[in-house]
Amino acid sequence: MILPVRCYICCKVMGNKWIPYLELMKAEYTEEDALDALGLKRYCCRRMLLYYVDLIKKLFDHVLMEN
Repeated sequence: MILPVRCYICCKVMGNKWIPYLELMKAEYTEEDALDALGLKRYCCRRMLLYYVDLIKKLFDHVLMEN
């Protein structure tokens, strides 16, 4: 699954938030503080990042392990 470019509900741009979110999480921010720092105030946008699973990376890792 690829992170959608826009939020399904409010159409806010979301595609550019994933990498900064990961960097904030590595800097030991809490999920709430990271989402606030990214300017995500609505519940619909917050859930987009909280429930996103990077399946492409997992699939790529799985394919590399088989070869």
